[in-house]
Amino acid sequence: MKEENGDKPMALHKEHGHRVTPRASLILTALATCIGGAFQNGYNISIVNSPSTSVMTFINQTWTERYESAISEELLTLFWSIIVSIFTLGGLVGSWVGGTLANKYGRKGALLLNNIFALLAAFFFGISYFSRVFELLIVARFLTGINAGVGLCVQFLYLPEMAPRSLRGALAMTSSISVTLGIVIAEVVGLKEVLGREEWWPLLLATTAVPAILQLITLPWCPESPRYLLIDRGDETACDKALKQLHSAEECLKEKADIEKERLDALQMEQKKPWELFLDKSLRWQLLTIVVLNVLSQLSGINAIYFYASYVFAEAGIPEQLILYVSLGCGLCEFSSTVIGGVFLVESLGRKTLMIGGYSLMSLWCLCITLTLSFAKANSWVPYLSMICVFAFILSFGLGPGGVTGTLCSEIFTQTVRPAACMIGLSVNWICFFIISIIFPFIVSGLKQYCFLVFFAVSVIVTVYTFFVVPETKNKTFLEIRAEFQSKNKKKRRQRHMAVSQEVSSG
Repeated sequence: MKEENGDKPMALHKEHGHRVTPRASLILTALATCIGGAFQNGYNISIVNSPSTSVMTFINQTWTERYESAISEELLTLFWSIIVSIFTLGGLVGSWVGGTLANKYGRKGALLLNNIFALLAAFFFGISYFSRVFELLIVARFLTGINAGVGLCVQFLYLPEMAPRSLRGALAMTSSISVTLGIVIAEVVGLKEVLGREEWWPLLLATTAVPAILQLITLPWCPESPRYLLIDRGDETACDKALKQLHSAEECLKEKADIEKERLDALQMEQKKPWELFLDKSLRWQLLTIVVLNVLSQLSGINAIYFYASYVFAEAGIPEQLILYVSLGCGLCEFSSTVIGGVFLVESLGRKTLMIGGYSLMSLWCLCITLTLSFAKANSWVPYLSMICVFAFILSFGLGPGGVTGTLCSEIFTQTVRPAACMIGLSVNWICFFIISIIFPFIVSGLKQYCFLVFFAVSVIVTVYTFFVVPETKNKTFLEIRAEFQSKNKKKRRQRHMAVSQEVSSG
């Protein structure tokens, strides 16, 4: 009996080792999820950049109409900073409530409800102009942040729970693909040839309603997460129906077996609250991992690259009126590399390899960028070398860390823990995003090009941590991944026990 139980998981593991071709229904579900989920995050991060001058002009005009005096430059800058940064606080709130909504209304139901925030935001963007109340822009940006926070949190739960084991990484990577696509689309929509004209800024900001409407049209046709239906709701009939809609007959049996194992493991376990995870010693390494990866991802230097891109392009002799279009190339570069990593590499090379390789290359490019920026005046060809390094850094980030970070955070927890863990991971991410957005200009102005030496150190730290701590999750069940982390916890406890024993004996 012991041999039989020991062989069965291995047999299932081998069965899942082959590459599975996703059904059209699975692809369509992923697209419907992304358009109103992670896409909104990238879109609303970027869409506010194009109309910045127009919005500040509007604030100045409405202030003058209201108080019959022009607004001070300091106060105008403060209002604009609040409009931009309040998005991150909304994202933090959204990540807090995202897991709760996903547990109460289901993954699909939570995403559908989440579109209310995007539609309300679009309404406030439009009405702020006609009512001449610029404060409504702050309300609207906060709502877009909530929408992005909830969307990311639920998407990180929904897609990995639907995917067959051999496609779980690729499907989870669609989150980062959607974010980068949202950034690129927002940059395109913000061009003067599209909606970037000064008088069209309310319409430009209100376009956040378009992805929400598209998701409201498409997502109702998609199934709920089979894992949620069976493990959380105990509805086996609905689970079977969802599996048949998503997978082939052969894959249905394999996925049902995996879900059933997890259901039996979760018997008599309730959904954990975020604060309860910190009290569970068996989750220590998983929690540490999502905190480390999310914090250091924000400190990796990707934001600095986009800040320095315009300077580097100007130094290379690119005309000022064309820099916006060349900067668009940076976004396309990250999008392309994320697609390559998600579609072609994550299931063949594995998550760990992409993380280590990506951060190793990023550390190299940080050194190169520091050198090329330091000696930019030495020769006319040096700025062009800086351009190459900028694009190489973005490619390295997109191929690995940009997408795999979220994928790992979705995979290393089981069903009863995953919602709370996603809330914690994304909360850390949004907090760091907010802090970085405030202190980043001071770091850059203080250290100048040498700030990339800080990013070099960060990349090295993540590389070392991933190598020694993070297990490979490719083609493994959630239970198998949890077992690897638990073995680390047991090893740590044994080492601590041995150390205590030695102290007692020596004493």
